Amino acid sequence: MYGVNVKYIRFSDKPKPAREAASGRRRPTQKPKSLLSPAKPVIARPTERTVYKDNWFDRLAIRYLSSSIQETAGMRSEKDGYESLTEAAIMVSRSFDAARQQEVVIESLSNAFPRFILEMIKLLLPPSKLSRQFFATFTTIFFAWLVGPCEVRESEVEGRREKNVVYIPKCRFLESTNCVGMCRNMCKIPSQRFIQDSLGMPINMVPNFEDMSCEMIFGQEPPKMIQHLNNHVTKHYAWRSKHMGSIVPSDEPKS
Repeated sequence: MYGVNVKYIRFSDKPKPAREAASGRRRPTQKPKSLLSPAKPVIARPTERTVYKDNWFDRLAIRYLSSSIQETAGMRSEKDGYESLTEAAIMVSRSFDAARQQEVVIESLSNAFPRFILEMIKLLLPPSKLSRQFFATFTTIFFAWLVGPCEVRESEVEGRREKNVVYIPKCRFLESTNCVGMCRNMCKIPSQRFIQDSLGMPINMVPNFEDMSCEMIFGQEPPKMIQHLNNHVTKHYAWRSKHMGSIVPSDEPKS
């Protein structure tokens, strides 16, 4: 009206940072990462499948353990041989959370071995060089049907060399399930707890998911940090199942 140029300013406009104003580009919005978001499952690399020729003792032991797991979990597998054990483990992993999976295995092992025998072994073989080497040798002879061919190796215990390590070149259970979650929740953690509690022998199982090998080190405590983390995760899943009414499945096998 009076020759004055009027510039209208919208109050919703906000000043841009110097860098954005200079480049003319907007900074992309990043969503905050949740600390509780589940990590992607790490699946063991597939390799050529090993062919096993089970003898009568192997088939008997496989059937016995598979039946014990099915009975404890209230499930039934129609398959035979090691496939029945694998299928039973897969059904448990898909039906229960991590904490319950571990408990199913521990209960199955407890039912499979008479309690008085475990107590007798615990009494007669307290932790020592002799017992550590005995358990390692015993495992290679009587449990190859479960984990595959294995051998005894040496390690250093309190400055001395002992044959207390069972080396498994390729774990049969890990190869059959091809699942890191099942290795952890249905083998490593429950086996460590069962052997420690029932036989009084500390053991640290160290799987290698690159080549599917594993070391069972008798007399060595599992890393406390990993054990503490596992206990925390287990309690978290148990709380979710109880208060949210949902079941948190473990890592499913790779199809």
